[in-house]
Amino acid sequence: MLDHHRAERRRNRCRVLRLDLLDALSRSRAMSPTDAVTTAIRPTPRSTATLAANRLSLPEVVAQSIGTVAPSGTPALVIPVVFAVAGNGTWLAYLFATIALLFVAWSVNQFARHTASPGALYVFAGQGLGGLWGVIAGWSLLIAYLFTAGAVIGGAVNSLLVLAHTFGVQNSDQALTIVVSLAVIAGAWFLAYRDIRLSTRTTLAIELATVVLILVVVIGAVLFVGPVVDKAQFSLEGVGSDQLRLGLVLAFFSFVGFESATTLGAEAKDPHRAIPRAVFVSVLAIGLLFIISAYGLTSIFHGQTVSLDKAEAPLTTAAEGIHIRFVGSLIDLGVALSFFACTLGSINAGARVLFALSRHGLFHRSASAAHHLNATPHVAVSLLAVIAIALSLGLTQSGHGLLDTFGLLGTIATYGFLFAYILVAAGAPFFLRRIGHYKPWHALVSIITILLLLIPLAGSLYPVPAWPYSILPYIFLGLLALGVAWFLLLKVFSPASLAALEADLVPTSQSEAQVQTQAKVRS
Repeated sequence: MLDHHRAERRRNRCRVLRLDLLDALSRSRAMSPTDAVTTAIRPTPRSTATLAANRLSLPEVVAQSIGTVAPSGTPALVIPVVFAVAGNGTWLAYLFATIALLFVAWSVNQFARHTASPGALYVFAGQGLGGLWGVIAGWSLLIAYLFTAGAVIGGAVNSLLVLAHTFGVQNSDQALTIVVSLAVIAGAWFLAYRDIRLSTRTTLAIELATVVLILVVVIGAVLFVGPVVDKAQFSLEGVGSDQLRLGLVLAFFSFVGFESATTLGAEAKDPHRAIPRAVFVSVLAIGLLFIISAYGLTSIFHGQTVSLDKAEAPLTTAAEGIHIRFVGSLIDLGVALSFFACTLGSINAGARVLFALSRHGLFHRSASAAHHLNATPHVAVSLLAVIAIALSLGLTQSGHGLLDTFGLLGTIATYGFLFAYILVAAGAPFFLRRIGHYKPWHALVSIITILLLLIPLAGSLYPVPAWPYSILPYIFLGLLALGVAWFLLLKVFSPASLAALEADLVPTSQSEAQVQTQAKVRS
């Protein structure tokens, strides 16, 4: 028996050696002598540790997307703002936004079904359009996640201070803002540094509990206060096309970050199935929550002395209307925790994009290291946490309010998401053609998706917004130019390194062919 086990171990070692040899031969055939030198000199991580594969379940992957969107915050803060513009068309604006984001999700999933990478949309755009556009998408996405983290720190602090005021705590000076901001980022950093499963499970618990409470209050208030059938909303009373268009722009911004599950491609179980499902489920579930909340809150506030857009805490007001004020306080706490979860989700997602960019030599190699015990991109996590809190406190301590900070940083983040989405949508047909799955209707879907994405982009640029929002597009373009400039320098001074980068963005049909060949060797 012992001899049998020894023989079996020898056979297994031989199989591993044959697979390694096969991989080496396939790479050597694809490499020129210059590429071989490039592989030797290109930046490499200082640690052999990497992200933990095959670890996250479908609910945990879904939690990453939902946490980054922070859906609990939208009924409390964003829907009243959309109502101020779209009025009785608020629910329709969210319906149109949901449909538009389902088109975007389709484009993302064309890649996610074949490619699993922490680089997410960076890798997807590169596979569809080439290295330069991939870098633009990756840098846009990194800006988006980083500025989202900075923005929602302000949202979390504001929600906590509002909750404190309901209990008689009136102190909201700068020192308290700094302390609470540091506590929020410290908690998010610890969870992101420590364990991705702990992060996603914490996020899932926070969002599920808060969403259930929101639905209880909104649906309960509609049933008991009404009207259940709001004719003014169904007839779009007082709603013009311009109002609906502007409402759609704001409603679209409520969804950004839904794709962040794709950054867990290297860590999810069965990622080619789990990631596409997570992306689709996230858009659909969040969209339904927003539509129900928009319709319900608009209905509840009809005939009230204070309109929805003027209410300080609309969900608390709705809870008071059905005599469950304590639930309103719980929702306020849940909204604050939801913004905390968004900070956590943004740092987790952004760190993995930075991890992938660093492994391709587009950032310092230290950011490509994974913790040897936690299997998290700990250096990237720490760097993003420091920059995020610097962005948030930099604005709040220079005279900007918490909600102003939320709006300014969130707007820059939105430009990053839109750029990345557009590039992925544009690249999807080219990617499908390269792997042999292209059909003519794919190009039509891609064009429709891009046109839908141009609506919020154009709406945020024209009419020209008031200062300082008028300069935010230029700030975003300046930040984006830094990443593109480094890529172009790499192209001039280290073309071999650039060739190695683009070689990593191979169409997945080649990867699948290698997997099939390896399976034959195993048999």
